[in-house]
Amino acid sequence: MSQIETLPAVNAIDFSLEPRLHETWPTNFNDVCLRSSGNCHPGENPASAGETIFPSLPPLHQGHPDVHLRNGIMNSTRSSEDHEPDSEKAFFVADLSQVYHQHMRWKANLPEIQPYYAVKCNPDPYVIRLLAALGTGFDCASLNEISQILDVGGIDPSRIIFANPCKAVSFIRNAASKGVHTMTFDNADELYKVKRANPNAKLVIRILTDDSKSLCAFGIKFGAPLHVVPSLLAKAKELGLDVVGVSFHVGSGCYDPSVYTDAIMRSRAVFDMAREAGYNFTLLDVGGGFEDALFEKAAFYLTEAINLYFPDRDHMRIIAEPGRFYVSKAFKLAGHIIARRAPLPDPSKSEEQVAKVEEDPDQPKVMYYINDGVYGAFNCILFDHQVIHPYVLSMNGSFHVSASEAKHVCSVWGPTCDSIDCVSPKTVLPAGLQVGDWLGFDNMGAYTVCAASQFNGFDLSNVIYTSGGIGSNEVHKVLASFAAEGNGL
Repeated sequence: MSQIETLPAVNAIDFSLEPRLHETWPTNFNDVCLRSSGNCHPGENPASAGETIFPSLPPLHQGHPDVHLRNGIMNSTRSSEDHEPDSEKAFFVADLSQVYHQHMRWKANLPEIQPYYAVKCNPDPYVIRLLAALGTGFDCASLNEISQILDVGGIDPSRIIFANPCKAVSFIRNAASKGVHTMTFDNADELYKVKRANPNAKLVIRILTDDSKSLCAFGIKFGAPLHVVPSLLAKAKELGLDVVGVSFHVGSGCYDPSVYTDAIMRSRAVFDMAREAGYNFTLLDVGGGFEDALFEKAAFYLTEAINLYFPDRDHMRIIAEPGRFYVSKAFKLAGHIIARRAPLPDPSKSEEQVAKVEEDPDQPKVMYYINDGVYGAFNCILFDHQVIHPYVLSMNGSFHVSASEAKHVCSVWGPTCDSIDCVSPKTVLPAGLQVGDWLGFDNMGAYTVCAASQFNGFDLSNVIYTSGGIGSNEVHKVLASFAAEGNGL
């Protein structure tokens, strides 16, 4: 096998007394160019070609994210041989060109609707800066999120909606001191708080809609039923508060976009109720729930419903709160196999004899442990109902895994001492996997890094940034221009 396809060490831990392979390592990675990159030139080191745009952030590389996954593994292998602590640490690769691509897709399909990125989904500093430079707004749920956005610079407070219907009084007061006045509510107590803390607020009433077709339903916690709306509007009018529009959320991860039609119909009814209460609404917030694979379908239902129920919208703004749509596919994760539990082979029995005594060959017999889990990046399993599909990044020192490689049913676990730390209870992977190999995980950008903890003392996984797809040059230009204006530094 060529040097291009082969990692220097089979494992980070030596399981034999064979001579170390350190002498055969390439000492200069400048000459290592992975076949799949399509961007590597002789003498160029993709891992060191990053551009420092923001001094406070890591460099931004170029090249396909898979190139940087492999570069990260090679660097980890070399560091492990140098006995550096935590050298096998799991890491993300974030492709900002994917975020840019999603924004272009949004503009093409929903040109009338301004996206207000849901910061809670992934508050990554590069993502925030790129979206700020592209002109999006931001949906913030706390004072810290508001501060994070405004501290970037170049973002006017009017580009923020405080989209949490139940807020602490101090949050309302401090948001107002920062110039953030647009905020949601869905109950009378919130109106009294706003009256005390920010009587000049621009309020948006959040209504209850059908969220039964989503991975994460919010209706059990937020949203005013339609029959309650007239009394809430009357109370707001009595308190002298300005209600400017209506918002809804069909739930995070909506898998049936037809529910947007009903939600827009309900919003139309609330606009009419507002007129009777003495308000002239000018804002419609269609919330989030946008799934990547169903986005065009969702855009179709939204556009049709808005045209039907709001044919005259010359003096109306429409915004949305997409989160996972922008970042889900932009992040990949590389996890290192740090341990393995498997039955010891019995040399006295043939494979046929072993197979006969197995109670259920479809049940996992081998357990792999990696260095990130549900208390870290994979909290999306617990909080976002995601199903994880691992695949092999490197095996036995090679980036190439033959399609004929024997496979078996196994399970993948996180590194903590908690038994709920299960990444994949049942999956199929090559039977030759061992400690020191690496697994990859796609679609790791939504509700992963944002809720990761350091339970059991495990560090959060680092992020390597690149822009390796369509729009790569545009990403660098947009960010460089944003930084040149003194923002994001």
